[in-house]
Amino acid sequence: MASLNSLPFIAIFLVLHLSIAKSDFLSPLFPPISDDVCKEVHCGKGKCKPSSNGSLPYTCECDIGWKQTAADHDDHPKFLPCIFPNCTLDTSCAAAPSPVQEKEAKANRSIFDICRWTNCGGGSCNKTSPFTYDCKCSEGYFNLLNVSVFPCYRECAIGLDCANLGITTSNKSTSATPSSSQNNANRADARSFVFHG
Repeated sequence: MASLNSLPFIAIFLVLHLSIAKSDFLSPLFPPISDDVCKEVHCGKGKCKPSSNGSLPYTCECDIGWKQTAADHDDHPKFLPCIFPNCTLDTSCAAAPSPVQEKEAKANRSIFDICRWTNCGGGSCNKTSPFTYDCKCSEGYFNLLNVSVFPCYRECAIGLDCANLGITTSNKSTSATPSSSQNNANRADARSFVFHG
């Protein structure tokens, strides 16, 4: 008998719960985070889209010719920026991979730390906010397209087919003198990657 008496209460609770879940019940008091997240997020060669289906409140949709990871499979987190060109990158001309200690430190980071998911190539990730970072390049490496969120590569790593995406290397022998306001970790000299497009 007691279970029959509670049935109307459970039905009303379920109806209210579903109607609240479908609408943004607290939006007048607390605007959704997703409204502002794309103002801060940089998706590289892609576009930020608010999303409630992932570990972070946005996804990055890549432009044609760009991808989110160096791997060819598509089972990566969709919040990663589109920073890898879909062209030949020969990293065998680069120095040996980073030490084991650095890889262990990266594995111990929170899954919500943007640097845990970031591949800076021949550089290291520097978290600048909960959703943003930049890649600090090691000596002899340069940010792709001279954009600080793009991975660091040596000039010899860029394949000829990358020119289709506007990525080329300049063969000038002189180097540009950086201004004092530039960040040395993200500067490029005249031999660095040039974007045409």
